[in-house]
Amino acid sequence: MKTKYLALANIKKVQRKRCLLAGILIAMAPSFASAGVSLQAGEEGTMNINYSVQLWSQYRSYSSPTNSGSSFDTFLRRNRITFSGQYNDLIGYYGQLEAAGDSRNGQDDRPVYWRDAYITLDYSDAVRFIAGRFKNTFSRENLEACFEPLTIDRAEAIAYTPFGGTRDTGYAIWGNLADAAFQYRFMLSDGREGDGNNIPKNSPRYTLRVHWSPLDPEYDYGYRGSYLGTSEVFTIGMAYDYQPNVAYADFSNKTDMVDYTAYTVDVFWEQPMSTGTYTLSAAYFDYDTGNAINLNPDPTLPVNTQLKASYAKGAYLFPRKVGIGRLQVYFRFENSDYGLEAVNLDRTWSGGGANYYIDGQRLRVTAEFASISFAEEDPSNASLQDYKQFTTSLQLIF
Repeated sequence: MKTKYLALANIKKVQRKRCLLAGILIAMAPSFASAGVSLQAGEEGTMNINYSVQLWSQYRSYSSPTNSGSSFDTFLRRNRITFSGQYNDLIGYYGQLEAAGDSRNGQDDRPVYWRDAYITLDYSDAVRFIAGRFKNTFSRENLEACFEPLTIDRAEAIAYTPFGGTRDTGYAIWGNLADAAFQYRFMLSDGREGDGNNIPKNSPRYTLRVHWSPLDPEYDYGYRGSYLGTSEVFTIGMAYDYQPNVAYADFSNKTDMVDYTAYTVDVFWEQPMSTGTYTLSAAYFDYDTGNAINLNPDPTLPVNTQLKASYAKGAYLFPRKVGIGRLQVYFRFENSDYGLEAVNLDRTWSGGGANYYIDGQRLRVTAEFASISFAEEDPSNASLQDYKQFTTSLQLIF
């Protein structure tokens, strides 16, 4: 009898171990309800792992500044692994490894680096914090998700600030007010930095952005280029960017310090109807650094420190599937007026294309044609002469 009880005890012990192991495996198993892998750590901690890639093939009617012959290139426009989740209910995190542009122009084996790495603290919907390296909060188009754009990509230059680009390192406080009808953001970041030989003072960069959404709210820190007919959205936004003592207007003599200022206004509208979903978006940008680039400037001063630019884009999403997916056609127009006296970079960019959503943004194919025209062509630089380009993109998010 004793032997029988011992055998039953061993069986129960094995069963308990199996149940415990099963619980661990279930907690660590991929969550197929959404893209990627979801892991549980303790009672509050979580981690989500995602992989995202955009494969581009691009034809251009010039090869390089010194070669006016056409070019064709296939490369990884974006190639990312993302780690995100919660430490607890209050604190979250986000990290993104990137190997962008691999195989572009024959440059293979690009280095992998941290595109984003930041910590979030969500005290309430009205008061949230971000600390680390994350997206600049200046322009709407930069804040639109890279894997959820309306067109094949955002503008090549005009939506990026000259001293922060697409990301900067620092802190932000932001939040939603009045049931997310209003959103505010304030960011304190590095901006332009370096030694005293180039920059008068290493002062912080200040960015303020607000928006108003009277219809369905846009309550996230980032935006989308299209909600694919799931929301009725109308948002007006504006932002101001400032960094004092950012450059010398007289670089040779290290005198005449100038400040950097910029502002933007933007509007986004998307209306789903029985006939389809209609999307319109537009923005204006003004970047200014006291005209330093036309005086006796620092040779590393970006050309977009003196720039006025705008874009307009729109799309129509068919109401029903076309084949196995949904079809969206779009147009885009940009105008860039660089305030440079030494060289004329002013140009217009116009084009259109189509998105084919096989599984929403998770599996998407895009094709786009564009025509770029310069106000004055440079006879000795093929990249500053009128050209055409055709691009296709295959996007996968897992």
